[in-house]
Formats: sequence, structure tokens, C-alpha cells
Amino acid sequence: MSIRYPNGKPYHINNDKKTSGNQLKKKKPSYSNRGMTLEEDLNATNAYYLEKNQAVIHKKPIPIQVVNVNYPRRSAAKITEAYFRKASTTDYNGIYKGRYIDFEAKETRNKTSFPLKNFHEHQLDHMQKCHDHGGICFVIIRFSALNRVFLVDFTSIHKWWQQQFKDDKKKSIPLKNIENEGFEINYKFSPRLPYLDVLDKLIAQE
Repeated sequence: MSIRYPNGKPYHINNDKKTSGNQLKKKKPSYSNRGMTLEEDLNATNAYYLEKNQAVIHKKPIPIQVVNVNYPRRSAAKITEAYFRKASTTDYNGIYKGRYIDFEAKETRNKTSFPLKNFHEHQLDHMQKCHDHGGICFVIIRFSALNRVFLVDFTSIHKWWQQQFKDDKKKSIPLKNIENEGFEINYKFSPRLPYLDVLDKLIAQE
């Protein structure tokens, strides 16, 4: 299915390479997370937190306008093209310990750095507004080739985002800096991706 932003640019899954439907089907499963995507891991984790009454955090619905629908047979319909009704903000939001939580989830196949092109300016603007009003904003980044996941505070992400427009024009965040500025999240059986444990460390630094 083709989904486009309001300006007509194509929307891609949260990684730095285009992936076709056939490539998705052929993706080799990881023995540590059974081939699940970061989004699937987070959705399963959020369901666990909700069940245990630890937090109420949900994935935001995508505001799309359907343009074309294919009907291969009368009993089935397939959306082949759609557009965002408006620019999307971040992936997840909710409440944790009385605090508003707002974060984005990103994946990259790059082994040494995280490309800043995976962000959109309106996402950073949204997190800045939430941060200014006392919300806790961050990004969860997964290096899929390394199977390592990090939680990085919005202020660190924003610093790197602004730096790309300066003289050095850095277009990515080196992994070593993410290791130093963020918090690594280790996979567990339940919850799958215990990011609230790491978030507590971030809150303690405020």
C-alpha cells in the first residue's frame, strides 16, 4: 500500500531503507526477538504495562485518506494508495506516574550511526512543544543489524538535529554517542522491551 504525506512525498516504515512487501516476507527472524519489529515489541510491551496497571501508553492512529482501493474479489478489498490527512507527529503517547509521555520509535540497519533523515521536522517541533509543557519526550532507536535498542532523551536528539544545519553538517548520530547519551534497553521475556525501567533513570536525572 502506498501512503503519502500531505505534501505528496511517500511515507516509509521507520527505517532508513525502503522495504518491499516481498522483502518483509523474506526477513530472517531473530532468535532473540523472534523477528518482531520494534513497533510490535513496543505494542506487546505497552499491552503488558496496561494489564499490570503500570502505565497507559498507546500507539497513535495514523490519520490517512484512502485514495484507491483494489477489489480482487467481491469478498475482499485492498487499499493500494492513501495520503496522510495531516502531518503525523510521534508514534506513542500516554501517562506514566502522573507524567505525560510522548515518544517516537525508529529503526535503522546502519551499524555505526543513526541517520537524522529518519526524522521529520514536524516531529521534532511536536516533541519540543510537549517538552516545553512538562512532558517527557524521547526516542527509542533500534539498530536492527546489531539487535540493540536505546532510549534517547529528546534534548539529545534535538541537539543533533540542530547541529546538522551548522558548519559541520553532521547527518547522523554516531552509535558511540548514542551509547553515551542514551540508555540501552535489554530484551526480556515479559515485558519484551522494558523501557519504563530505563525511563525511570531518565526521570531521575531531571
